[in-house]
Amino acid sequence: MKTVYFDNNATTMVAPEVRDAMAPFFGELYGNPSSMHAFGGEVAKHLDRAREEVARFLNCSPDEVIFTSCATESDNTAIRGAAEFSGAGTKIITTAVEHPAVLQPVRRLKAQGFETVELPVDHVGQIDLGQLEDEIKGAKRAVVSVMWANNETGTLFPIERIAEIGKEHGAVFHTDAVQVAGKAPVDTAKVPVDMLSMSGHKFHAPKGVGLLYVRRGTKLKPFMLGGHQEMGRRAGTENVPYIVGLAKACELARLGMADEAAKLTVLRDRLESGILASCPNVRVNGDRGHRLPNTLNVSFEYIEGEAIAYRLSDLGICISTGSACASGSLDPSHVIRAMGVPFIAVHGSVRFSLSRYSTMEEVEYVLDRLPPVIKGLRELSPFGPDKDVSTFK
Repeated sequence: MKTVYFDNNATTMVAPEVRDAMAPFFGELYGNPSSMHAFGGEVAKHLDRAREEVARFLNCSPDEVIFTSCATESDNTAIRGAAEFSGAGTKIITTAVEHPAVLQPVRRLKAQGFETVELPVDHVGQIDLGQLEDEIKGAKRAVVSVMWANNETGTLFPIERIAEIGKEHGAVFHTDAVQVAGKAPVDTAKVPVDMLSMSGHKFHAPKGVGLLYVRRGTKLKPFMLGGHQEMGRRAGTENVPYIVGLAKACELARLGMADEAAKLTVLRDRLESGILASCPNVRVNGDRGHRLPNTLNVSFEYIEGEAIAYRLSDLGICISTGSACASGSLDPSHVIRAMGVPFIAVHGSVRFSLSRYSTMEEVEYVLDRLPPVIKGLRELSPFGPDKDVSTFK
């Protein structure tokens, strides 16, 4: 059976070039980069070169890059580390549509006595910048975390302006840049973020490696203790093969991002227009004027997103009903609910997310097979524009 993988916001295929770059470090170059001998020192040189490549990708200094195991660790390190350094009286400000890797640490800090705010979003998933500024101005000290791009809808936040607002009022600002990395430029020289999280497996590096950018002068307590690695900011022997793979993925993205974004925009727009033309009672979720080029989130009214995903899976089509980290839950997406999507559509939300390896042939394959699936599920549903739904709440 043909497989069409349109779940790239959950994870991506490791690029062949990345696999090739990693291979020597599973074989002859297995030394510990912290060792004093020349064998380990040779590996340390590759680690240094990888850090330099990542710094080139972010337009920052190599000593501002901390390698981690994943973006979840990076988010926790940034938010908890900055809050704990700032101490009691610090307000933690985030949004209602963040990834759980941000929301859960913020809620843990609330349980520990910190004041926290989860800013609401409008119907396209954008926050009120005036409300954000008021919350920061009303704080003695503030740590702010706002994602660069939403993982479910692809909505892009005005991150440069948000960072400027934070800087104007002395807040420490962190952004979860997991979804934007590799799809749009991430330039820390232009966007005055204090901290930024990324995850390798979202843009064709392997799972199990991420990074946290920390601007010089930003204060935070280390999250991982027990060693001197990463300039004393993250203990643990470095995962050199995966760090080298992450650096190679950054290089590939840096060199090919513009062409890839143009291609993905064409594919996504064709998928969107085809769905809207062939399936009645469907709505696009998110900010259609400010979104990632690879992401399309739609709600099919009167049916369940899980049922759509299962039916398409039987046809070899891989999609998602939201964040992979929440896929075990049958509750509607917190992102879709926060946007005020109507009851008749909130359960029917699904996400299509493409990658550099996606093709127009695959888009047409989906457009050929999706309409009969939607029609069949609607025929089975107790809901519908011609059915009494007054008893369903």
